[in-house]
Amino acid sequence: MSADGGGVLTLRLDKFLWFARLARTRSAAARLCAEGHVAIAGVPAFKPHHPVRIGDWITVEQGRWRRRLRVTALGERRNGASEARLLYHEPEPPQPIPPEPWIALLEEEVGA
Repeated sequence: MSADGGGVLTLRLDKFLWFARLARTRSAAARLCAEGHVAIAGVPAFKPHHPVRIGDWITVEQGRWRRRLRVTALGERRNGASEARLLYHEPEPPQPIPPEPWIALLEEEVGA
């Protein structure tokens, strides 16, 4: 954790995703960011070093699901799943990501 100019504690985004067990490894967390699957306050966070603060809203797309979380704590290290859930609050269950319209066209073509 570090303090920026205002004394607010922050944590790297890839570390937070790893500590919160939203990614299996830090490399996988960095890949989620680089591929545009993570947003903070609705703004895509392409860099794994993007700072995360308590109170931030993070949206993570994993496979066909989109999760929206509010950061409640910054971890010191990676712990078990029960402690990881204390790092964020998820007010609603994961939402399915609607498929792109062109995917249906591909599926029709393969089935024909």
